[in-house]
Amino acid sequence: MVEWITHDGLLDYDEAVAFMEARADAIAAGTAGECIWLVEHPPLYTAGTSANPKDLTDPDRFPVYASKRGGQYTYHGPGQRVAYVMLDVGKRGRDVRKFVHQLEEWVIATLAEFNIKGEIRDGRVGVWVQRDDKPLTITGAPAEDKIAAIGIRLRKWVSFHGISINVEPDLTHFTGIVPCGITEHGVTSLIDLGLPVTMEDLDLALRRQFEKVFGDRATG
Repeated sequence: MVEWITHDGLLDYDEAVAFMEARADAIAAGTAGECIWLVEHPPLYTAGTSANPKDLTDPDRFPVYASKRGGQYTYHGPGQRVAYVMLDVGKRGRDVRKFVHQLEEWVIATLAEFNIKGEIRDGRVGVWVQRDDKPLTITGAPAEDKIAAIGIRLRKWVSFHGISINVEPDLTHFTGIVPCGITEHGVTSLIDLGLPVTMEDLDLALRRQFEKVFGDRATG
């Protein structure tokens, strides 16, 4: 059984990290169960372990936090659902590549509930949506926008950090960084795609699809 917790209001980022680290340690010690924590943050940027300082184009716009998760710069803010994933990967086969693939599957299956075709791309972290309503890129390829980010860290084979899906964030807030170091593609959200999806709608879909992808029942 995986415990699901939904935080009301906007959560301070340092508080989130402290909770995740403590819960991950407790899971590793066998004193707490696995957990999915659904939160929203105030506007902020985080720098993953591969972040390039040049990709922080507006460093004074929002608070910037160094993060121990993998990846580069990302934005969190109101209207974006962050799902922090504290799972025992050690007991789930110790296959990190498979685990990341399951996270991708989870996001893609969740988006499919709203008739969105999410896709992954080699060399580009996260989940992408092809934008046939936009002009072709300078290479002649279809335009693509990022709708979800993925970044995790493992400690004693327990994961923390996780995924974020754009429901209705202010997309102009992404312009203070080069999201994940990618300049040739944009960022989108469920509302930007014309879908009147609420945070509660997304949470229910995340829970349903988690049980299908990971095979775990949820509690809480």
